[in-house]
Amino acid sequence: MGRIWRRRRLFAAVFLGTIVLTIVALLVLPVRYLATASVIVAEQEPGVANASPAWAQKIGDPADLESQLLVIRSPRLMRIVMNAPGVLDAVTQECERGRLFGSGEACQRLRTDSTAFIELVDGHLTVSSAGRSRVINISYQSAIPEVAKTLANALTTAFLEDQRTEGANSREVATTWLWQELRQLDDQLRQADEKIQKFRRTKGLMRGANAPITSERLSSIGQQLSQAEAARAEAAARLQEIKSQQARGLTDAPSVLSSRTIADLKQQLTTVSSQLASATSVLGPRHPSIMALTREQGLIQQRLADEMQNIAASAQKAYDANDNLVASLKKQMETAKAEAGSATLDEASIESMVRDTEIKRQQYAELYKKASELETERRVLQGSTRLVSLAELPNKPFFPKKLPFLAAGSTLALILGVVAALLAERLNPSPAAAEQPAPSRAARPDDAAGTTNAAATKDEPPPTAVPVAMPVERSSLLSAMTGAPIIARLPRLREPQQASPVSSILQSHLKLPILEVLRLAVSDDDFQWMLHNLKLGLRLGSAEGAQRIVVTSPAAGEGKTVTTLALAEHLAAFGCRVLAVECDVLNPAFEAALGIEGGVGLLGVLAGSMTARDAVVRTAVPNLDVLVSGGVGARAANMLFGRRLVDLLGNVGSYDVVLIDSPIPLNAGNYLADIDHTIVCLKGDGSLMGRAAPVITEVKALGAGSVVIAVTMEESQRSHAYQPAFIPTEAYARAG
Repeated sequence: MGRIWRRRRLFAAVFLGTIVLTIVALLVLPVRYLATASVIVAEQEPGVANASPAWAQKIGDPADLESQLLVIRSPRLMRIVMNAPGVLDAVTQECERGRLFGSGEACQRLRTDSTAFIELVDGHLTVSSAGRSRVINISYQSAIPEVAKTLANALTTAFLEDQRTEGANSREVATTWLWQELRQLDDQLRQADEKIQKFRRTKGLMRGANAPITSERLSSIGQQLSQAEAARAEAAARLQEIKSQQARGLTDAPSVLSSRTIADLKQQLTTVSSQLASATSVLGPRHPSIMALTREQGLIQQRLADEMQNIAASAQKAYDANDNLVASLKKQMETAKAEAGSATLDEASIESMVRDTEIKRQQYAELYKKASELETERRVLQGSTRLVSLAELPNKPFFPKKLPFLAAGSTLALILGVVAALLAERLNPSPAAAEQPAPSRAARPDDAAGTTNAAATKDEPPPTAVPVAMPVERSSLLSAMTGAPIIARLPRLREPQQASPVSSILQSHLKLPILEVLRLAVSDDDFQWMLHNLKLGLRLGSAEGAQRIVVTSPAAGEGKTVTTLALAEHLAAFGCRVLAVECDVLNPAFEAALGIEGGVGLLGVLAGSMTARDAVVRTAVPNLDVLVSGGVGARAANMLFGRRLVDLLGNVGSYDVVLIDSPIPLNAGNYLADIDHTIVCLKGDGSLMGRAAPVITEVKALGAGSVVIAVTMEESQRSHAYQPAFIPTEAYARAG
């Protein structure tokens, strides 16, 4: 899961790509609908009490069932289906739907070429038995649901018709004649009903819910007229009220007070007036704030007057609209009265037409009953096959089915995403995969000198505390202004055992002994988490050979020395061999912070009394060595800043990381040339944005190539958005 999470973008890209291809395939693949009709064969003949031995032997015979399947697919039956009503139109429509080019002549040829018709229909036809039963399913697939239903029912009907014997020809002829007469009578009834309805529409004799439409219309117009007159009277009263109040310049009319805008404007006017009165008692009459509030008060009063004008205009429009509606309804009332009077004569004329239609409807019912009886008799006397069910119009596609298709696509997308992520991780391992989690260390003073033991190893889990919040907008703006990314925000250290928040905040690291500050840094989980982010961002300890890191700041009190020593102990706890070099010869602090005797230190190296390797001193912290300044003096600073750090520390021994605590010298040439990374410590206060750009420019002028910013003494704000402390790999390719 960790490898997949590191390759989550590739996983998401492959997963979404496969899902998109699945959706495209679902949309592009032709949709097929399946309509199925069922028949049952080898049934005992209806009306026969005793079955013959031959008939009893045929029941359940697999050979008989197989013969019925062959009959359904036979060309003879297909030609019978070809002559069924609507079949040729349906097959032609399906042919034109399935062909993109040259479909006109080939599809029209199906109407005359029975061979082409049989080949097309047979390719979409499926005939099978339902398990071990005697039921045969006749299914037809098509891109058009209506075609699938039509062909399946046509095949089923043709098969049933073919199975009938010729024992009832006379009844069949009579039934055919009756159905023909019924169709003619049905057409006459339809025409008569249409004529009656047309007469009703022409004369306006349509009936409503409770009465003829003319009567209901007259009642409706009367109700509308009453409502319109009431609305006009109400609008007139409201308009008169507004005009009377408007003439007196008041805004207390109920119609005006009901306006939300008037209420808001009056509230704003009250607020501005209160602010103006309060400001007038403190400021002079020509103060810009007084003048601005006066102008705002005038604008609100003007808006209030305009809104009252709008309310009066709206009331006038409402009155005019209601007055016009009353006049229009009165005209409609007169017309409706005339239409209601003439409708009575038309109702009498239509009664004779209705009586003739009822007589024909009775004849239709009698003929339909007789035809049904004859049809029943004809079916009783013949056939060993009967219908189970005709095909219904398919509403859901048979292929592709959305849910199974999408489920298969999602499963395939998940598999491909996992395979792609694991393959990418194997071919190109992520640098972050080799990193160990940040340690969670509990520091304790060993003795009065203040030495610190690191209780963490590489295998300890990362701290449980949440990282210090880093506002994304501020970090991005500062990085854009300086051209240097913010790699970490080290929080202000607090005393956890003190109850008072004010006394627990360290306003500056330098106000306490540096030994106490380091103790707090080691025990603070937020601080250690940010050091871990800084380690991962610079890839410290992951490259071959020693990485030289300069930690500097524009002035004292920025947390430079604390950051250097805390980062050195943090890296040493991970098993990195670390050398901390003190180049701040004007303000040395390593010996007091670590409780050691550093000997001649860096001044001895500059004087030539010993090599840098011999001046290195081991500390009580495993894997951590230091090279102290060895003294204080401006002369030593001139000797140090006149050289390049890489030349001075060229032979200090085999270390993974060399951390150099150094101030920013003036006019020091290529003092920082060939240094792998330069960390500029800036105090996280209100002047951070203004101080950062000049400092970064000054550091780059000393030959620094890779410059990053570490904001120190930052207030922890866990509710803010977090910004990753990692920096682009290409910007620090030299760090491995």
